[in-house]
This record gives sequence, C-alpha cells and structure tokens, in this order.
Amino acid sequence: MNKKVSVSLLVTIVLIAMTVTFSVTMVAAMRRFDSTVSSVKAKENMYEKLSEIDRYVRDNDYYTSDENTLNDMLASGYMLGSGDKYAKYYTADAYAELLEIQNGTRMGIGADVVKDAATGYAKITKVYSGSPAEDLGMQKGCYITKIEDVEVKNLANSEAIASRLRGENGTSVNITWLNASAEENTSAVTRRSYTVSTVDYQYVENGSYGYIKIRDFTEATASELDYAINQMTSAGATSLVFDLRDNAGSNLNAAIDCIDLICPESTIASAVSSDGTVTELGSSSSESEVSLPIVCIVNGSTASGAELFAYSARALNGAKLVGSTTAGKGTIQSEPKLLTDGSAVVVTVATLQTCDGASFDGTGVTVDAERALSSDEETVYYDFTMDNDPQIQKAFSVANTLTGSSTVAATNSADAAASTAAESTAAESGASEAPAESAASSASES
Repeated sequence: MNKKVSVSLLVTIVLIAMTVTFSVTMVAAMRRFDSTVSSVKAKENMYEKLSEIDRYVRDNDYYTSDENTLNDMLASGYMLGSGDKYAKYYTADAYAELLEIQNGTRMGIGADVVKDAATGYAKITKVYSGSPAEDLGMQKGCYITKIEDVEVKNLANSEAIASRLRGENGTSVNITWLNASAEENTSAVTRRSYTVSTVDYQYVENGSYGYIKIRDFTEATASELDYAINQMTSAGATSLVFDLRDNAGSNLNAAIDCIDLICPESTIASAVSSDGTVTELGSSSSESEVSLPIVCIVNGSTASGAELFAYSARALNGAKLVGSTTAGKGTIQSEPKLLTDGSAVVVTVATLQTCDGASFDGTGVTVDAERALSSDEETVYYDFTMDNDPQIQKAFSVANTLTGSSTVAATNSADAAASTAAESTAAESGASEAPAESAASSASES
C-alpha cells in the first residue's frame, strides 16, 4: 500500500513539474513571439515606406537615379536616423581610403590643402616628403588656383578641393598653382601613394623646448612619437610641448599606445558599456615614462584619443594644458563592420572612462591656461608660424614656469608679446570670415 502511494505521489510531482515547465516555456515563447512580431512589423513598415517612395520617384521623377548613389544615400540616411551622432556609413571607396589612412599611406599628390578665406584659393599647408607635390616643387604657402578646368574659387570647401586631387595610382590631374614668388604654373601631376607622418618635431634652442606636433593617431604614430621624444631629449630639451590642436584622435588604440610612452604605470582608459560593464582598454607600463615637464596645446577640434592623451598627461604626469576647451567626444565606436559590397558601418558601443574614472563626453577637457588663437578669433591658424602663434608662445611660457626658468612677471611679459604678434599677424593677413578653430577643422589631405 505504501508503495502505491509513493508511485502515485511521484507521478503527481512529475505532472506538476511538466505543467510548470510547459507554462514557463509558453510564457517565454509568447514573449519572444511578441518581440519578433513587433520587430518584423517595424521592419515591414520601414520597407513598405521605402518601397512606396521608390515607386513614386521611379514613376514620376524627371531625372534617372544612379542606383549606387541611391543605395549609399539610403545607408547613410539610416545611420543618421539611428540617433547615434557618431554612427557612420562608409562607401566602398571611402572605406578603402580609411584603411589607407590607418596604415599611414595616402593616394594623391601629397599635399594638405585648405580653402583660404581671404583668396578663395587652395592654400597648401603641408607637403609630404617623397610625394608628387614635393617633386613638383610645391611648398607650404603656395596656392592651387585651378584643378583641371575647375576654378578652385568655385569649389565649396577644403574637402571638395582635396577630393579632386586624390585619385588612383598612376592617374594624372592638371593643376594650376602659384609658387612662392606668385608665379603661375600649370603642371600635369601623376598621382601615387605616399607615406604620411603624423608627428612633426622641432627643438627650440631659445628656451630648450622640445616642440612635438601630433596631427593624428595611426598605427605608426607611437613609433614616430617615441623617436621624436628621444630626439628632443637628446638635443637637450628641458620640457616637452605637445601640440594636439585639430587632432581628431580617431584611432583610440593608437592614442593609448602613445600615452603609454609618456605616462607612469597606471590604467589609461576603460570602456563602459550600456549595461554598466567596465572593461579596461589599456594601461601604461613602467618601462617608459617622460620625466620632463609637459605642456599640451589643445583646442575645440581636439577630440577623442587626443583628448584622452591631454587628460592622461595632466592626471598622470602633472602636465599643464593650454588653449581652449576640447571637443568633448568621450565615446567609443566599433571597428568598421564590412558589408558585402565593400562598404562599412560604425556605431557607438561604449563611453570612454579616463584613468581616474572620469568622463569628458559632452563637456570636453578644460585647460589650465586659456589662450585664444587671436584676439578677435578671425585670424586663421595657417597664417601663424611658431614664432608668432600665441598658443604656442603661451605654452612655452607655461613650460618656463614648470622648469623654474621664468618668473610670473616674465611669463606675463611673454604673453603680452605673443598677443602683440598675433594682432600684427591678423592685420597683415586680413580678416577671415571663419573662426580659427572652424577653419582649422576644414583642412584636408590629398
């Protein structure tokens, strides 16, 4: 009798367990179904709207659409509408160019250009070593007035100019340009690949400064920066001034590698995902560290990895920041997702957390010594030289204070001299319609 009761009880328990399991499974399945139906319905609505627009345009539009351009614009519009301001769509050509940039190479004539506000021409701001532009004799300060049969004055901006100078290896482009003596030349330039250095440096003997300009962060930047630091310290520099103005800091991993070169052992940065998970992105070792006083020059176009570089230098090395508050891009984007046609998309995957757990996203990194590029913010950055650039001169003054080689009075005197030089430069160059930092961000490479 007891045995029968035990069997009955066991059967009852099994039935109850089966019922509970079935109920839980059904609830979970219904939730998944509801979610799937909702997602499918949303997709159907999206596709139906696009289809409706497409039918109307194809039936009524006077013009014939280019299918490739149409698909690119649809993809770009999707990313713009995602609500992620850093989400981006790259066409197949743009993604191929991005890979070249990350590898430290370019395809074109080998010059950085900016649409000059005063003349409307393309002013050359840098010529790369070993490039077609260098072979032709082009120099910084020369002007390009015409590309093929198009007047540069009629092109909208710097990128529109640069895109006409870029092209496939071996292709030719006719350029009309003015040399240093304002003599007009017309040349057929054959495009080819050239190596782009991201670090420029100069030892300033009058003050023993090591001035290092970091224009971007790529895979090659860490080795270039390491070499520049060694050169400056070997030359006898008593302080280092890092110029990070207009550095978009697009390669965060490369920026972390550079921070490792100058900072003591510490966590450099972490990623904070949407669910709150914190993942360390990189740390600095004790193998390399800059012990000299450091000053970083930044502006409103200093962003992402460049902001992290400046923040870390101050937090870990006691560096001083000069210039103006940075861009405030403290988010992390995914590696480009390659699509089947060679295009790619990028989305934001986390926020960036600094070595001390802070975030500069949306606020930027503030400076220790505020200094505008010019008193009226009308003189553009490429009109200055190291001798009269007020932000560089201010950085040198702060470096003097850090090394103990200058008194506060001497620093104030130097600041006044820099302001006078800036005003003189503004008067000589003429007023530009664009603010300095906006103009700086429009410079393009070709």
